[in-house]
Amino acid sequence: MEYCKKYPEAAIALQEWYHELLKSDFRSFNDLKKIYPSTSLVGDDRVVFNIMGNRFRLVVRMVFEFKAVQVKWFGTHAEYDKTDVSTVQNKKKRS
Repeated sequence: MEYCKKYPEAAIALQEWYHELLKSDFRSFNDLKKIYPSTSLVGDDRVVFNIMGNRFRLVVRMVFEFKAVQVKWFGTHAEYDKTDVSTVQNKKKRS
């Protein structure tokens, strides 16, 4: 939800992606690639999704064996080009 607030123009697309993944049962990257052909694997089980026709990029860590998805990073394509997505971590804000 933090990214929906930061990038309101991408909020609907992010929520659609989230609900699609909730309903899915991908067992491997190859299964995922059949549904999301533009995804890329960047190491450490990290997958890059193009959001809104590639205006935004979403980086998640997917462990197919445990059906676990962890958001690592989200931003514009220009921000993505300046980010090392193989190591970036989603930093939680402290209250």
